[in-house]
Amino acid sequence: MDLEFKGNTVSTIGNPLTVGETFPDFVVLNKDNNEIKLSSLLDKPLLISVVPNINTSVCSIQTKHFNEEIDGHSEINFVTISTNTPEEQSDWCAAENVKNMKMLSDIDHDFGKKSNIWIRDLNILARSVWVIDKNGEIIYSEIVPVQTNEPSYDKVLGQLNELVK
Repeated sequence: MDLEFKGNTVSTIGNPLTVGETFPDFVVLNKDNNEIKLSSLLDKPLLISVVPNINTSVCSIQTKHFNEEIDGHSEINFVTISTNTPEEQSDWCAAENVKNMKMLSDIDHDFGKKSNIWIRDLNILARSVWVIDKNGEIIYSEIVPVQTNEPSYDKVLGQLNELVK
């Protein structure tokens, strides 16, 4: 899939997964470098916010926005995934005073390859948002066409509200 990144065309490694498909199980790392699998996150509906690099302004804004919106919703699991190292993610959380959110590192690109959103040439993931139900089915996905733009927060939150009614 072709996307725009800082005025240039970049491509993901394939066509991203779509609504209705089952998200394949993947492995990422948490802040303690422990492996986390998708299957362990599906005890409730899951919101996955994907950012190319947590240490950039738009990624920081997106992460903080979802963190604020989801913080009071215990009926939803929420994670942010990037290719940053667990240490970089922990440093960002400390600097931004973010305590509860799960930051997960796709440094080995397992998530990016299984979802087809890894941009190999830049070694980043495409900015995207995913809502996955407890069965692993994709209920909502948005791959942001211009990677320096933010996702459609209202659409994502609307989907989550429908799912947890």
